[in-house]
Amino acid sequence: MKQIVVLSGKGGTGKTSVTAALAHLASQGDLSGSIVLADTDVDAANLELLLAPAICERVEFRGAKCASIDRERCTACGRCAEVCRFDAIVESDGQYSVDDVACEGCAACVHQCPAGCIILEERRAGEFFSSESRFGPVYHAELLPGQENSGRLVTLVKQRARLRALDEGRGLMLADGPPGTGCPVISATSGADLALIVAEPTVAGVHDMERVLATTGHFRVQSLVCINKADIYPEGAARIEAYCTERGIPFLGNIPYDDAVPAAMVAGEAVTSFRPDSYAARAIGEIWTRIAGLAGGAS
Repeated sequence: MKQIVVLSGKGGTGKTSVTAALAHLASQGDLSGSIVLADTDVDAANLELLLAPAICERVEFRGAKCASIDRERCTACGRCAEVCRFDAIVESDGQYSVDDVACEGCAACVHQCPAGCIILEERRAGEFFSSESRFGPVYHAELLPGQENSGRLVTLVKQRARLRALDEGRGLMLADGPPGTGCPVISATSGADLALIVAEPTVAGVHDMERVLATTGHFRVQSLVCINKADIYPEGAARIEAYCTERGIPFLGNIPYDDAVPAAMVAGEAVTSFRPDSYAARAIGEIWTRIAGLAGGAS
């Protein structure tokens, strides 16, 4: 079973549109019925917008812990407010409560409360979903605004997708990764066989790509590069291609700007199924053929 993760140095490069198109193309070839999809961009999950999966399982995800005061036992001594470094203890009319947003779960108040009426409780941080799409099973999640532990949630999504692939003998796990290089990206990249980096031909495009390549290189994951909307700034695209050539990084090709891509997004489809003869669809088709060759010849 091969694991491929699609990454980008920033949001908005077209990473998810490319992932959906690759999922469609893979489902039409030798891997038909043998794909598991994972949307590991839990902070802004949107792969399901293009796949329209039917949710089969919904599970609450609990993340960081937060202090909770038992008001019946609280003596209102104010010691908790004194020791809280984050000003998360709020006093109102002689009663103390915890600001969930400000609380960092450090437990200082728990240890200093003379009445022993403060405990740490895991707070609801989001939801995890197991779904079925026309291209195969999809595992995805939604982190609530301002919540932490997105790396842990990404790991959960990947683990469940991987177990499904192993249990059913599926040949490919394709993951839509988070943008950037933070903890969620590290979690999404861990264990992958290939990382496709979707770059954009902007002034910052090379820098963004370098950061992702440094991350995948650290974890010894083979990296591949393609450029989306390459014809908008040909000079920038040429710089990225030259960068890859100089460093021996497989460059898979350019995807031109194409009105078919946003039209496919509005329709909730992959561009390769929505308009298979469009310039973007044909370019992504060539990229998939190269990826399949590197991943073991499946097409």
